[in-house]
Amino acid sequence: MANERNLILTICTGNVCRSPMAEKLLQHALNAEGEPLSKLVVVSAGVAAGYGEPASNNSVAALKKLKLDLSRHKSQPITNDLVDRAFAIFGMTDSHIDVLKHYYPNLPERVHLFRDFMDEDADSQIPDPYGQNYDAYVECLDSMIEAIPSVVSYLKREYK
Repeated sequence: MANERNLILTICTGNVCRSPMAEKLLQHALNAEGEPLSKLVVVSAGVAAGYGEPASNNSVAALKKLKLDLSRHKSQPITNDLVDRAFAIFGMTDSHIDVLKHYYPNLPERVHLFRDFMDEDADSQIPDPYGQNYDAYVECLDSMIEAIPSVVSYLKREYK
């Protein structure tokens, strides 16, 4: 049953930059909403991730400015178990969604880009800041923050 699923999955490539930042931002926003949204659990994973890598230093530093702690993050690859438990999955770019569709035929019906619910004029892709300077991470984080209200509104409509 879809309503038994309470997992929200944010995905990127290596699960050390974008999806962990999106995970923390979205969990923080959902916790502030009260029930039923605060019952949702946000988890991040990567389509090409290994196990146990820490979040990048710049991701940790960017979130620290928002008083969100990413220092204990450990990367994980996307798995059948995570997909099976997901109520919704949010990718950072079209390529992440394409990989999911290729490898996981049993996707939940709610698979979207993190920025899918923004104005039509807004860029739906969140570029990878990996290996770039701190400013690139802040720009990436800002593009996620901008999307949070639209993601929360979507989940309010969908998750009853």
